[in-house]
Amino acid sequence: MSPSASAPTPTTAFGASADLPKPPGLTWRVQSREPVGYDVHIVRGLLDPANPALARACGADGQNPTRCLVVVDDKVCTLYGERIRAYLDAWSVESFWKVLPGDEAAKELTSAVEVTEAMTAMGLLRRTEKVVAIGGGVVLDVAGFAASLYRRGVPYVRVPTTLLGQIDAGIGVKTGVNHGTHKNRLGTYYAPETALIDPEFLVTVDPRHIVNGMAEIIKMALVKDRTLFELLEAVVAGSGPQSLTAGGAAATEVISRAIAGMLDELEPNLWEQVLERSVDYGHTFSPSLELRADPPLLHGEAVAVDMAICVALAHHRGLLSADDTDRALRLMHGAGLPLSHPVFTTDLLAESLRDAVKHRDGLQRVPLTDGIGRVRFINDLTHDELGRAREFVVQRAVALGAPEDGRVLAVAS
Repeated sequence: MSPSASAPTPTTAFGASADLPKPPGLTWRVQSREPVGYDVHIVRGLLDPANPALARACGADGQNPTRCLVVVDDKVCTLYGERIRAYLDAWSVESFWKVLPGDEAAKELTSAVEVTEAMTAMGLLRRTEKVVAIGGGVVLDVAGFAASLYRRGVPYVRVPTTLLGQIDAGIGVKTGVNHGTHKNRLGTYYAPETALIDPEFLVTVDPRHIVNGMAEIIKMALVKDRTLFELLEAVVAGSGPQSLTAGGAAATEVISRAIAGMLDELEPNLWEQVLERSVDYGHTFSPSLELRADPPLLHGEAVAVDMAICVALAHHRGLLSADDTDRALRLMHGAGLPLSHPVFTTDLLAESLRDAVKHRDGLQRVPLTDGIGRVRFINDLTHDELGRAREFVVQRAVALGAPEDGRVLAVAS
């Protein structure tokens, strides 16, 4: 840090007005860079005491005692709480627990404040003791947001247990909570120290939540990875989305390609300095739908309806062939995802686009598929185009046998 103008040599007593610089005075420019580095690991058998991955992430060596705050999804706590405690005890980790609901209604500021109060209650040390967030995207976002706020930042570890968490919410640096009628309106960029992904958690995930995660995988296939798209077609047509819970070569490739593609897009633009982001595909219109649908839609389900609109927009602009348009919609429908919803009127689509323009600094920056596996950004969508795309999707959804009322299809376990 250095002044842009030199101060005059004092000639009077310290503090006298004569010592002050004359206009324009002194100015400083402060520049600093903080490196960001975190690890994402796929680790099977994470809760096996013989596996040191989670212990090391907590700073434990099995000899010297340490402490951590476990912020855990209530359903995960019921299923895995005893195993998590036994694991941490085996590694001499004293754990303090905060159990949170994992549903979207709990993704609010009061939940984050409750997590910070749990940090205060245990006397969390600022640098050497970790917050360990275990659960789906809601708990990971809330815990990460709280960790970024408490004492202006304490270290935390992510253990995503849902498919959506493992390929999306658990591997980036964004945290946040909903506020008012807006999705993720309050949030920060705050990287975990590490993200530990154990596909074995998926065995106990509700089938609907597996399908929910499939939406984000399909997103990455549509905008970045045609090979992944073709692999998904084979998986869905063969054994269905639930096969991702059984392991095997195909499931491993699907998950690893989705993670690799997501990280490849995120890493050069972690702080979103560039607002044209391919990973925003399916996220232009969906925030409004996700918070207004009744009964509620899961995040991936709302994203799927958004993606279907974007597929139609791309088709009508000549960016996506009729055959690829049909393939994309069939893949989403075959995976058990909704394609349309009655809440999505043309006027609401237009309202959602206007809000997206504010979020994207004055331009639409809507990512559309330019052929499967590529993306192009559009800034001139019109109200008429949105209406035409909506009607196209509704007609295709009916032709495919999707419920006209936007209900989520039943998924076989």
